Amino acid sequence: MSAGVNRNTSSTATRRLKQDYLRIRKDPVPYFCAEPLPSNILEWHYVVRGPDKTPYEGGYYHGKLIFPQEFPFKPPSIYMITPNGRFLCNTRLCLSISDFHPDTWNPAWSVSTILTALLSFMVESIPTLGSIETSDFTKRQLSVQSLAYNLQDRVFCELFPMVVEEIKLKQLTQEHLSVRLHPRDEDFGVPPHNVARRPSAHHQPKPNLRAGLANLCVIAGLVVCVYTVKFVIHHIGQD
Repeated sequence: MSAGVNRNTSSTATRRLKQDYLRIRKDPVPYFCAEPLPSNILEWHYVVRGPDKTPYEGGYYHGKLIFPQEFPFKPPSIYMITPNGRFLCNTRLCLSISDFHPDTWNPAWSVSTILTALLSFMVESIPTLGSIETSDFTKRQLSVQSLAYNLQDRVFCELFPMVVEEIKLKQLTQEHLSVRLHPRDEDFGVPPHNVARRPSAHHQPKPNLRAGLANLCVIAGLVVCVYTVKFVIHHIGQD
């Protein structure tokens, strides 16, 4: 009898989650994308893009929802996988929409409702089991690091290929911007600092100074010439 009940509840959960998936595809949740595992519809993975004007801006945060066979009559477990500065990683989160609080769960709530509530709690600072306290500076650092971190996750890359391409494009843009803001000498054909350079213009003699020295040399030559001629004339007169 119990096996039949389990099959019925599992069938109900599957049917409901398929409906939720179609609803999300038709009407996506802001900042979120979500996909169930192809091999297990009771395990969903999500990606939340850090909202603008928050310490999470620019970051990508991967997590998962584990639904019970009794869904939608029982709530899911909620996990965050990507380091984020707000929640512990790979730890069940105690939220009003999670399995920590089945008494507050509403069977009418959908996957979209769960994700929206999760983001609302993420951008707040209310403490709970599974949450941590970090500075905004730390959260911003983690948001930058989240791009490379997620690309190392096989499940993330398999479930969210479009997000992977989005992240790679953002990385290329950041690298290009970094080169423009901090160009190397070689990028402009400038030799390295340890290579000897020709004296700059202000270390070379000025044109007026060179002309003056040349004039002095000419005058000195004329003087020597005059005295030489006088000396020769003097000796000829004595002879």
